[in-house]
This record gives sequence, C-alpha cells and structure tokens, in this order.
Amino acid sequence: MKKEEKASLSIMKIICISIILILISGIGVMAVNTKLNDVKIILQNGYEMTALTSKTKVSEILEENNILLEENQKTIPDLDSEIVAGESIKITDKSYQEVQIAKIEEKGVETSLNQLLENYAPITEKIVVEQVAIPYETVTKNATNSTENGTNKVLQQGQDGLKEVTYKVKYQNEVEIEKTVLSEVVVKEPVNKIVQVQKAKTTTTTVATSRAASQPRTTNTAGGTTYKVTAYCPCAKCCGKASGRTASGTKATAGRTVAASSQFAFGTQLNIGGHTYTVEDRGGAVKGNKIDIFVNSHAEALQWGVRYLTVDVVN
Repeated sequence: MKKEEKASLSIMKIICISIILILISGIGVMAVNTKLNDVKIILQNGYEMTALTSKTKVSEILEENNILLEENQKTIPDLDSEIVAGESIKITDKSYQEVQIAKIEEKGVETSLNQLLENYAPITEKIVVEQVAIPYETVTKNATNSTENGTNKVLQQGQDGLKEVTYKVKYQNEVEIEKTVLSEVVVKEPVNKIVQVQKAKTTTTTVATSRAASQPRTTNTAGGTTYKVTAYCPCAKCCGKASGRTASGTKATAGRTVAASSQFAFGTQLNIGGHTYTVEDRGGAVKGNKIDIFVNSHAEALQWGVRYLTVDVVN
C-alpha cells in the first residue's frame, strides 16, 4: 500500500513540474512575440526620458509611465494619436502656439514631425523708421498773354521733399516676410519746379443746329489753379469703410473718380495733369485747394504721395 502511495505522489510531482514548465514556456513565447517600442517623452520643464513600451496610443503610454497631465497642459501629438518607435511625446502648455504640421511624403521620403519642429523658426517683429524722398512735380504756367519772348523759361527749380515712414516688419530666419506701414510724417514739403510755357490760345467754335446754336465743350487752360493732389483707395484706412461707393452714389472707379470740396458740384469734370476726372466724391479732409484721386490699392495711394498740380475745369 505504501508503494502505491509513493508512486502516486511521484506522478503528481511530475505533472506539477510539467505544468510549470509549460507556463514558463508560454510566458517566454509571449515576451518574444511582444514588440517593444523606444519612445521619447519630453516634459514641460525640458526633461527628457526614454520609455520602452508595447503601447502605441499616447494616452496609454503616459498612463503606463505614471504621467498625469495638469488642466493647463496638452501633448503633441494629442492623447488619441498613435505613434511608432523613434517618435516623441511632448508635454507643453495649452497656450503654446502650435504650428499645424502634416506628414509630407514626396518621392518616397517622409519628413518626420520631429524634423519639422526642429526646422520651425519663430516670427519676430520690429518697428523700423525709414526716410523716403517725396519727388517734386513740374508745374507749367501759361504765358500766352505775356509780352515776353515766346520761349519756355524755368521760373523756379524743383526740390524733392522728405518724409519719415514707420513700418512694422516681420522676420523669419532673419528674412523679411511682411512689411506694413504704420504712419507717415512729412519732414519737408517738396518744392515744385515751375516752367513758364507758351500755349496756343483756346478758340471757341459754335455748331449750328436747326433751331439754335449749342455751346461747345472747351477746356479752360488759361489761369488754372494749383491744387494739392493726393490719392485714396477703398480701404478702411483711407475711407473708414470699404464699400467702394462714393458720396454721389456711384461706384468709385480708378482713372475717373475724384473727391473734391463742395465748390465743385457732382459731375464736374476736371483736367488734372492732362487727364480728365469727374467729381463724384467728398471727404472730411478734402477742403479748399485739395483734391483726392481714387486709385485701386493702398500701395498705389502711397506711391502717389502728395503732388501739386494745375487743375482746370472742363466746360
């Protein structure tokens, strides 16, 4: 009887040892088949740690490493993203201005998120003041009725003016990417060149009709008045609005529309610098001997600057 009990115990020991060996073998196989990824975790204070994990989801990797986010923190990439070996998880403040960067694959080359973040350069701003010359204009004075010799004569030499322009300039990698005008201050007004010229007298002709004679359309070139001529565009900075509608109700058109004081009725045509414009607009700053010419853009208005030109009414 004792021999049978001993044999039974020996069999039980063999079975237990076999089960233990099977379990150990299974665990070994599972460990071999489990792929561990090398992931870098960058904390907000700049500390970097490397974690070996079989997880691929950002939130699971942080949980596995006992890392909890505060209310004002976020991760790059976000918690629901999947990452692979060699990529990083960055913990930062929610107010951090994150640049949305997509993975780019071109010609079989993939640019990783880390490489793009390393190449990202912040944008800096500077206030720059530059001195810009204001070119003088040439004004002609009609000397048709003069008793002097009928040759052109320079009565006054012209001189360029000077203005200080304040810009806000944006740089990236020390390269200018944007330049915005903040203000302009005229330091010295330009002095126009005045030339006395001989012009043929304007003749008036009449055209007879079946019942009455109509008045001809002529340009009064004798005795024209010199005006301060500036330019404006439909932007809010020039007009305080951007509707493109004039005070007379017409649509402002470059090459046609000018703003003038109430001394000129709407529809009055003016010869300015050899080009005929129509008075269609008003302006709070357009008073006395000042006229604003409509242009398409603010850049054109700045380029025009301030000019002093002879203005004639087209009758």
